[in-house]
Amino acid sequence: MSITPLTLGENGGLRILQVLEPSGGGSGRHFLDLCRGLKQRGHHVEAVYSPVRAEDGFIRELKSLDLSAVHSIAMKRAPGPSDIAAFRALRQIIKGSQPFDIVHGHSSKAGALSRPYLPGRHVPRVYTPHAFRTMDPTLGKGGRLVYGLIEVILARLFTDYLICVSEDEHAHALSLGMPETRLSVIVNGVSPPPLDMASTVRASFGISPDTFVFGFIGRLSHQKAPERLIEAFRNAASRLPDTQMIMVGSGELEPEVRKAIAESGLQNRIRLTSAFTGSQAVPAFDMLVMPSRYEAMSYVMLEAAAAGKPMISTDVGGASTVIDQDGNGLIVANDGDSAKLANAMVESADPDRYRAMRAAAQEKMASFSVETMIEKTEAVYYRLAKRI
Repeated sequence: MSITPLTLGENGGLRILQVLEPSGGGSGRHFLDLCRGLKQRGHHVEAVYSPVRAEDGFIRELKSLDLSAVHSIAMKRAPGPSDIAAFRALRQIIKGSQPFDIVHGHSSKAGALSRPYLPGRHVPRVYTPHAFRTMDPTLGKGGRLVYGLIEVILARLFTDYLICVSEDEHAHALSLGMPETRLSVIVNGVSPPPLDMASTVRASFGISPDTFVFGFIGRLSHQKAPERLIEAFRNAASRLPDTQMIMVGSGELEPEVRKAIAESGLQNRIRLTSAFTGSQAVPAFDMLVMPSRYEAMSYVMLEAAAAGKPMISTDVGGASTVIDQDGNGLIVANDGDSAKLANAMVESADPDRYRAMRAAAQEKMASFSVETMIEKTEAVYYRLAKRI
């Protein structure tokens, strides 16, 4: 495949187009950090986001980055006729007056729309799935076959490089039949969270500093399984009478989640809010709990690790990278059994057990850096654009 000469940005950097559909959660955090870091390194960065599932905080922060351009294209998560208009709009941006050196699609929908190309100058396509749809254990055999086939076709025919965010996701990509020579792992990185927010978050709910607080951060969606956590806390509540739980997030399942909280009889102990970001909220937790059905490498886990917080997670992608079992946290079977999650919560709240887990968590605080993530991604871009 021939590559035309590199077109440098205003400061001698690359011209990069970043494309994202979910516009929130961990993929949104990754997207914002990458755009900010690449701009600071002198690259011309333009961003495309979808307003369909965008969180207000994401849009505000994206626009505050002062990128070269921010484009809004309505992209829906589910396949449908609207994809045609989204593809055409995205193609017009890619074909703009000055060509890009790299197009980087994030998440399955943005990746599917940004990678196919028509005859003309080839612009290297990079793809970060942020958890393949086929990693969902509840997806049926037919769904895995269809989604897997689409991912493999796109990877083999239209992808110059695929960046996995954990070893688990990398292994899954290989199991689907994706070319190993075009794959690598770049683990997500985070900046240290504002630890002084702990008292502010707790005070907003009238929770005292000495109350043990379990925390959840994530989109209220099937993938994040918030209903699992509510059921587990209900199961454990009588054994943990003095504990509280703060759930931070919004999403399509919010009505169901609020109903589940009301039906649990624990409305005075479970607080659901979207007033804080994950990095603001995590310092207020004693223990992060992640009941997800599937992940690639959760930013929530990384933020908790950067804050020195122990955590409990289902056995999903990235969990074993961040959590040392029986060290800074616990990993439970991802089989939908809320009793196992409840038992882990009870075990972690034991004073002696918690002190040991917290000490181990403090030792891992500096393990994941956003600067390293940006540097490694930039190196991939240069190899593709310059073939160095």
